[in-house]
Amino acid sequence: MKLAAIIHKGRTVPAVISGGRAHLLPETPDAPGSVEAIVADPGQWLPWVDSHLASRGPGLLLADVRLTTPLRRPGKVVAVGLNYADHAEEGNVALPAEPLLFTKFQSSIIGPGELITWDPALTNAVDYEAELAVVIGRQARNVSLEAALDHVFGYTCLNDVSARDLQFGDGQWVRGKSLDTFCPVGPWIVTADEIADPQALIIECEVSGEVLQSASTADMIFGVAELVSRISHSFTLEVGDLIATGTPPGVGYFREPQRLLRNGDEVVVRIQGVGELRNPVRLD
Repeated sequence: MKLAAIIHKGRTVPAVISGGRAHLLPETPDAPGSVEAIVADPGQWLPWVDSHLASRGPGLLLADVRLTTPLRRPGKVVAVGLNYADHAEEGNVALPAEPLLFTKFQSSIIGPGELITWDPALTNAVDYEAELAVVIGRQARNVSLEAALDHVFGYTCLNDVSARDLQFGDGQWVRGKSLDTFCPVGPWIVTADEIADPQALIIECEVSGEVLQSASTADMIFGVAELVSRISHSFTLEVGDLIATGTPPGVGYFREPQRLLRNGDEVVVRIQGVGELRNPVRLD
């Protein structure tokens, strides 16, 4: 099931995406009011959604609706650095022995179609990073590798937009990764039952029509299950948290010549079985 948040008649409402159409959920007192509500209690709401969609009408053409991010304010965004060997190699850094964790502030989150923007007086080295994002659906603390995927609600696309001059100049990554608009998420959440193997997905990033990243999630150093398990042994993963699982090689900063984001670009994160997340770049 693909769960999306739609701007409809001035309100943000949950919808199911199917066959190129958006099927809005009934707006009744007993209905989930948001995608976040469904993620918080999938045992109750996923069967409810299924039953109400059985008699759905034709829905709205996807091209005619405005999507927003399905998770506007997750409790935390846990990001993983250097999780593809070839990306570590292009940056000339050693492979991590443990997942390299940092965070992106929730205030950096935007949805599909929303503008990636920044102050050129603050940074002039902004880069793209296509990533598979994991949505936590059950609290996870000290979970085993074998049980880790039981705590995953679903998957979405994420662009870990990065100000490289701030990232490398600060000596830590949070500021350069957390500027406003630097975490596009969407276009929807695909429930875990639709992804047979999260380590068998093609992941790409296209910038203004040119594919600059293309790899498989099989190339992750630490796969989704291992990330959930290892992270949960350090701190609790709460329902609705996001894990950004790292980016493959081909980022703009390390290309020859460099290909950093510039005014007028459109960035597309594309993940097999999940969807396409498109965001334009605009600078005043």
